[in-house]
Amino acid sequence: MEQVKNLKCLLCGHEYGPDEVLYVCPNHGTEGILDVQYDYDLITSKFSRTDLKGKGESSLWRYKPLLPVKSNTPVPPLTVGWTPLYPAPRLAKTLGLEHLWVKDDCRQPTASFKDRASLIAIVKALEVNAEVITTASTGNAAAALSGLCASIGMPNVIFVPASAPEAKIAQLMVFGSTVLLIEGTYDDAFDLCLESAQVYGWYIRNTGYNPYMTEGKKTALYEIYEQLEWEGPDAIFVPVGDGCIIGGLHKGLKDLFALGWIKKMPRLIGVQASGSAAMYHAWKQEMDPVQIKPIKASTIADSMASGLPRDRIKAMRAVRETGGAFLAVTDEEILQAIPALARGCGVFAEPAGASSFAGLVKAVQTGLVRPEERIVILATGSGLKDIPAAMQTVGKPKRIRASLKAVEAALDDNLFLLKR
Repeated sequence: MEQVKNLKCLLCGHEYGPDEVLYVCPNHGTEGILDVQYDYDLITSKFSRTDLKGKGESSLWRYKPLLPVKSNTPVPPLTVGWTPLYPAPRLAKTLGLEHLWVKDDCRQPTASFKDRASLIAIVKALEVNAEVITTASTGNAAAALSGLCASIGMPNVIFVPASAPEAKIAQLMVFGSTVLLIEGTYDDAFDLCLESAQVYGWYIRNTGYNPYMTEGKKTALYEIYEQLEWEGPDAIFVPVGDGCIIGGLHKGLKDLFALGWIKKMPRLIGVQASGSAAMYHAWKQEMDPVQIKPIKASTIADSMASGLPRDRIKAMRAVRETGGAFLAVTDEEILQAIPALARGCGVFAEPAGASSFAGLVKAVQTGLVRPEERIVILATGSGLKDIPAAMQTVGKPKRIRASLKAVEAALDDNLFLLKR
């Protein structure tokens, strides 16, 4: 891990050697989130953009020289990363846009973006010889950790709100995790996870606490640029709950800029559910993210339900330093985005995963993006994780008798299908 210089506290600027601390700056309790600092000169001397051409590794490990892992540490066998980036011309046309792509992280092993961070968490846990790993989650991070741990037989303990969708809880149980359903909020689960891990010595994967989660999530940004043949987008729309994904993309941008692989940064647009919009309101009020107070989060997009965004410092810097913005969309707008995205490009996303498209719709309506700009939206989780939410948007299919006459009667409002 010679490419890592130190871990820098984003609150006080104190720097620690990679082996000095595990998670946060001890000067700030649980709030001193650290940022991994790299020796870019060293990386440049050993690795370049051209090294990626023809590289056979179709996973995030194609970027291993840019990741904070030791070269000899074993890695889980599941393939994480290198998800498709689909051009979406029909979807673009409906919005009056010329260039639109959908980054489909629904295609990960456990069907969400969170596999990227969980993979790095497991590798870091193995580096310190941890026997058990734990996380608090609204569902996707838990499923990601659970599935990847199952692939190597690593024990894990999951803290998840009892309100999490049944499909996500089912994943945890099938993978064999020890699952604790918390009668409370995600924030309650988060705090109890930290307390338990400190007592029992478990390795902690939690977003906004473990600095290496950012490093896993940044790999999606590398992929976007490589898949666009290094002609980057003008704006990227990102669902925001805890803020780790948008913070990760920003870290990826800073990496590529420092390495000289890109010359400018796109605007990062964070999309929040209006019932869980602490970052949006803080950004509108030009507030220091450290001063954000917990709110009571309420949204159908459970993956974005966070009363106190744990990675709020990195998330706010991502938007402010790229000239981006935060947007808030209603649950109704999120639900409408699910079939619109699916029918427009074939990507079926859960509410949080479709919120990026809901944000893009609002950005077009308010003039935040221009027709000629190159836009990427992230679809961060599969719609199969929350079928009840999807069914709210489309209703039930027609039920008919088994006869041609019944077919014709059912389709009489769509004569095109009845052409002979």
